[in-house]
Amino acid sequence: MERQMLRYTLERLDQMGEILVCEREVDPIYELGGVLKYFRNKKPILFPKIKNSTVRGIGGLYGNREIMYKLLHMEHDNRLFKFMEAIANPKPYKIVDKGPIKENIITRNIDLSRLFPIPKYQEKDSSSFITAGVMVVKDPETKKYFTSIRRLQVNGGNQLSALIASPKLTNDFLQLEKENKPLEVAIVLGYDAFFLMASQVSSESYGVDKFEIDSALRGEPLELVHCETVDLLVPAHCEIVLEGKLVPGRRELEGPFGELMGYYGGVAPHPIIEITGVMYRNDPIFQIAFPCREEHLSNGLIREVELYNYLKNQVDVIDVNVTEGGGYRFNAFASINKKKDGDGKSAILAALGSNKDLKQVVIVDGDVDIFDLQDIEWAITTRAQASQDFVIVPGALGSSLEPSHDLRGVTDKVGIDATKPLGEVAERFERARIPGYEDIDIRKYFPKLV
Repeated sequence: MERQMLRYTLERLDQMGEILVCEREVDPIYELGGVLKYFRNKKPILFPKIKNSTVRGIGGLYGNREIMYKLLHMEHDNRLFKFMEAIANPKPYKIVDKGPIKENIITRNIDLSRLFPIPKYQEKDSSSFITAGVMVVKDPETKKYFTSIRRLQVNGGNQLSALIASPKLTNDFLQLEKENKPLEVAIVLGYDAFFLMASQVSSESYGVDKFEIDSALRGEPLELVHCETVDLLVPAHCEIVLEGKLVPGRRELEGPFGELMGYYGGVAPHPIIEITGVMYRNDPIFQIAFPCREEHLSNGLIREVELYNYLKNQVDVIDVNVTEGGGYRFNAFASINKKKDGDGKSAILAALGSNKDLKQVVIVDGDVDIFDLQDIEWAITTRAQASQDFVIVPGALGSSLEPSHDLRGVTDKVGIDATKPLGEVAERFERARIPGYEDIDIRKYFPKLV
């Protein structure tokens, strides 16, 4: 029985009662994305009937934090340490001779739009986009495998435009381009949560092989097969692989595209991928991610690891939350065990210095639930004074994915110390509580309550 990639994930989601099946035919132009957005990309939805296609689609797979924990065999309280363990102790992967991904192979007359139901999501998007594809590349020098999610604009036939924003990926391609050499790539669809999480670990920061991080996370070797037209390895049990090359010396306009924070990104020339081969399973399932929550939840989980590590060097940190409302990168909440008067401000400085993307951070005590926005608002309201507890850093380095940054090219950052004071006055900030409240099972009082 398969234990890796999408089909096994669908079995588990079905057992968990977490899959919706859309019985109605949907149009891949706007309608399919609209259904996913209605559920805020937090409900896995299978689309058996997509207009003008015989291929099924699946979306909303990895946008729910609690579902992700279950798929990764972890809990909220141990998630940071499990991610840290995998990054610090990568494990070997396994190359196999064959796998289901090789059931169908195409190397001629490739027309991606005819093969797969590639959606167009928003009104002003320049084209249909592949948004869930994990791009696989091999470091030209170390031969380590790096993976990352990249948006891919469909240009017709076997041509894609690739937004390769990663500094390392960009530098590797530009160096090969100087030598008039292509960069070989493979685009993987139909993967599982382990493969996704490994793709979000920073190659620049850690320099580790992403396939080895995957193997460590899943607790068994990731099974890989050789591609047909490029010298790369891909998961043996995934659904679809697009093989190709980033072509030197060629650019096409890419965008606009409805991006991370719900605004349209700009139009710019980007490299071209020529697809040289397609592998897919029998009755393949095309993986879809409405921009951009699924990828960014997993990215936010890794950013929480990094934020936690920065904070623990300065204060006694309890937990961190890189928030959904901030695109899983711009805003964060952190709870600490405050021991000295300066701990709140020290935590702010450490947090804002941990990553250029982070724009706003709130520091609270351990009695505040940092995953409850009402609790955060309560702490700011009752424990912070703007003149004393707001730290503003004007003109700092920010992210071009945040639209207000682009007005000046820099970002003002703010930290809020919403921790209660120490000493005798702290008693005035003790929360009223009901003894035994946490042990109440409300279903005993209302048996029909679901």
